[in-house]
Amino acid sequence: MNCKADVLNDVAAIENAMVEAAQIAGATVINSTFHHFSPYGVSGVVVIQESHLAIHTWPEYRYAAVDLFTCGDSVDPWVSFEHLKKAFEASYSALEMNRGSTHVIKKGDALKVKPNDAEEIDYKNGYKINRNVWFTDKDDNQALSLRYTGEVLFDERSEFQRVRILDSVSYGKMLAIDDMVMCTERDEYHYHEMITHPAMLAFESVSGPAKNVLVIGGGDGGTIREVCKYPGLEKVTMVEIDEAVVRACKMHLPQIARDFSNPKVNLIIGDGIKFISEAKPESYDVIIVDGSDPAGPAEGLFTASFYDNCKKALKENGVLVTQGESPMFHSETFVELNSCLKKVFSQSQVHTMLFHAPTYPSGMWSLQMAVKGQYHPVKDYKKEMAKNFVNSKDLKYYNEDLHTAAFSLPTFVKKMLNN
Repeated sequence: MNCKADVLNDVAAIENAMVEAAQIAGATVINSTFHHFSPYGVSGVVVIQESHLAIHTWPEYRYAAVDLFTCGDSVDPWVSFEHLKKAFEASYSALEMNRGSTHVIKKGDALKVKPNDAEEIDYKNGYKINRNVWFTDKDDNQALSLRYTGEVLFDERSEFQRVRILDSVSYGKMLAIDDMVMCTERDEYHYHEMITHPAMLAFESVSGPAKNVLVIGGGDGGTIREVCKYPGLEKVTMVEIDEAVVRACKMHLPQIARDFSNPKVNLIIGDGIKFISEAKPESYDVIIVDGSDPAGPAEGLFTASFYDNCKKALKENGVLVTQGESPMFHSETFVELNSCLKKVFSQSQVHTMLFHAPTYPSGMWSLQMAVKGQYHPVKDYKKEMAKNFVNSKDLKYYNEDLHTAAFSLPTFVKKMLNN
């Protein structure tokens, strides 16, 4: 009772607390399985050689029900209980019961039997835990879940948001912000290559190499990594509001964050919305808005005033590209952003791209591109130049044919956008 509500809704924190509670009581942990319900609540069980620990939480009531079952005298469940009481910051009521017909049970010879679901066994040090914990990126009606190892490599609440690095089973380490997947080691290049190269090569096709680029957001570093692949680049300014994101990715996602030390990169920890409102007119060849979903500090990245300031800061023939949400997962935001850009620029200057993003909800994601000039990112695009660039940089997702294909929209998307 009177538990800390946000802890009771955090599947990783609860799983860790339950496993630790078993271990410090002297139990041998075999596996753990935990599930996060939408919108609130966690259920889970830690299977131990001596029986099990189970929990269900009601964060909205600040209440959790915990059952601690042990066999024999080698494990003291009250040690586990005291640990969980502190972990959940709880007041409590508790009841101890004996179970089973102990008067008819006779102890036989000890058998060393390997559990079916134990990954490894060492009779001196115990079992390696088979952890079954899921991270879920969801709204009220749909969700994407990734199984992870239970390891939380980084967890910090900044003044803006909660930043975590988790270790997933199939997608490697991943960055999560406020319970949303931002990127994973396995598929990050889908997003980072697509938010960068169509815009950079569209500009280069008509105006020559982009020399001065602005990235707003993108604290993981993947976008500036792609921008820095262009030999004609002179400077890329990155404005990220949350220093914790940059620090976490430098520590745990170095392949994504490797270009923070590039001398062409000017990293500014600050408010991108304020920065662009004060930018000099016609300063940048390309502006990349690499923000998260329209909530919290990213909410202002989806307004007409913000994009009007971006337009003013672009040079003639400059290109703006922004992540545009999913037409399947965030359909209203997807349509509203497209409409907003068409009002700031014009219908003929705004173009929508789609690409595959396996770890983003629905697997289909969009980018919105606006050009400050009378040219088209496909019709005026130099395919051979792009091909040479792709081959020289060993890209993994983007290529010269995909450039054209990304702008070819399904019929239902065209209807959504009135194209």
